[in-house]
Amino acid sequence: MFKGLITNNVAEKVLDLFDEMKIGPDQFNLSTLFNACSVLNNNRAMKTGKKLLDEMPENYRNNNITSTSAIDMLMKFGDVESAERIFRSMKTKNIITYNATIKGYVGNEMFEKALDLFEQIHLSLTNVIYAIVFNACAKLCNDRAMKIGKELLAKMPDNYRNDNITSTSAIDMLMKFGDVESGERIFRSIKVKGAKIYGALMNGYNLNGESWKCFKIFEEMKEKDVIPDEIEWNILIGACSK
Repeated sequence: MFKGLITNNVAEKVLDLFDEMKIGPDQFNLSTLFNACSVLNNNRAMKTGKKLLDEMPENYRNNNITSTSAIDMLMKFGDVESAERIFRSMKTKNIITYNATIKGYVGNEMFEKALDLFEQIHLSLTNVIYAIVFNACAKLCNDRAMKIGKELLAKMPDNYRNDNITSTSAIDMLMKFGDVESGERIFRSIKVKGAKIYGALMNGYNLNGESWKCFKIFEEMKEKDVIPDEIEWNILIGACSK
């Protein structure tokens, strides 16, 4: 029931339903409640989420799903210290836990911490981790970020290279580094391109003083029947003004 309500974007009703419960939530429901609080991220959600966390039984704290949901929630609340405390307390961490924590650092603009934690991972990486770390490197755009970002990109498995989210993050990162040629190479290698990938490339051209290239890319979008959203239109307007 809880999960269905979140899926249908009615997270507030999850908390309403929880308030009507006469028994404490099990670990599955607890995880869903943390997710609802994370989605809402308002005063009620913060109060409910932190109360649930305080009352959470000890035997739930080493459940990866429950604790990862709690970390994600706390990071959304901006309570990085509490999220880190839960992360450190977990005896066994899976890649999803690392995903949530690194994403939380990026969301709270702690990009160096995101890279510090990334360098501690000794597990197989998901496409989500690649995208998050590329985003962190793009934001930092310093020598360390360039080294980590380019090394990570070189090692990225082929099956992730056609993932639109991962490739969009990689293009954005390379363009922020000023490496237009590598950004273009990734763009050309992607078989099916969504609007966001076109947007990342056009934005990169604007950043690197090559705005005239945006119009050719926009023509390609029209030929491929890719419909630009508001972001792509704004990028194109920016190119026209330069």
